[in-house]
Amino acid sequence: MNTTATATATEVRAVPAAVLAELRRTDDAGRPAVPFTVEDGGHPLRCCLTRARPGERIALVSYAPLRRWAAATGCDPGAYVETGPVFLHAEPCAGFAGGWPDGFHGTHRVLRAYGADGRILGGRLGEPAELPALAAELLADPETAVLHVRAVEFGCFLHEVHRAG
Repeated sequence: MNTTATATATEVRAVPAAVLAELRRTDDAGRPAVPFTVEDGGHPLRCCLTRARPGERIALVSYAPLRRWAAATGCDPGAYVETGPVFLHAEPCAGFAGGWPDGFHGTHRVLRAYGADGRILGGRLGEPAELPALAAELLADPETAVLHVRAVEFGCFLHEVHRAG
């Protein structure tokens, strides 16, 4: 992986609305979504990149972000395809407003870089305040096609980061 000191403008992307609609019917493991009411809150929602509040209706579904990205780009990531759990609002919400999702990342995260062929190129571990700069640094490498931001504790997918534009 070739890294450079040049900062690259980035765009954070939540799970797209069309994909959310599919996941609310049948998730990427073939199961129907089962909504529930949040008691304590704090669940990281991939639809709007906020945290669930007590009383909200959400669902935990299986999602394969790299498989969906690969289908859209025509690459074959092979064994790197993963399906994992993600929380989302049970009904459509306003979605992600853009920028960097402040308050969404409560602790350190892994930024995993993928090449255009869908293979993992490398990654970086960072604290929430470091993530925007780390994402820009990783995307400055022309070999990097997309970044996945993931939880360290469970490895769950949180959101994608692309080059802006």
